[in-house]
Amino acid sequence: MKTIILSAFVLVALSACKKETTNTENNSETEDSISQVVEKPAAKPLPEVSPAKTADFLGKKNDTLYVTNFFATWCGPCVQEIPHFKKKIEEFKGQPVKITFVSLDQKEVWNSKVPAFTQEHGIENHTVLLDGQLLNQNFFSSNFKEWTGSAIPFTFMRKGDKTVETLGNISEQQLNEKMASLLK
Repeated sequence: MKTIILSAFVLVALSACKKETTNTENNSETEDSISQVVEKPAAKPLPEVSPAKTADFLGKKNDTLYVTNFFATWCGPCVQEIPHFKKKIEEFKGQPVKITFVSLDQKEVWNSKVPAFTQEHGIENHTVLLDGQLLNQNFFSSNFKEWTGSAIPFTFMRKGDKTVETLGNISEQQLNEKMASLLK
């Protein structure tokens, strides 16, 4: 009886590691049933900005609509907003609208987690790194009416002299309405 059970076990174990054959057009291809690891290309480093450069960018007053989203990779509400902004990036491609994500993640993950995250979410060409440890109350009071830096996500929009601030998660409808109000 032990021999039968042992033989059945060995047979099951061997069949679990069988080779699988798949036909693709006129070629026959054999693959191992164990999943293969496919490496993604390494994520490119992201540009770093200083608080002064960020303030200059936030203060631009011209005919371009600047939408700046402050986020972190660990922030659930921040991640939920990304698809809304990505739609807007596509919708306004080639128009005077610039959408920028400002990562406030810790410097320890700037060369690893943040580039991988932005690549995974398709925002690597629209993201910069800002060391939140360098931001002081003067930075916030000089650049924003409402935001004190106490929470993220935070979205700041500017076109000319008009600004809109949104603290917390912004819905797709809110984003559409707020951008439309500045594009009038």
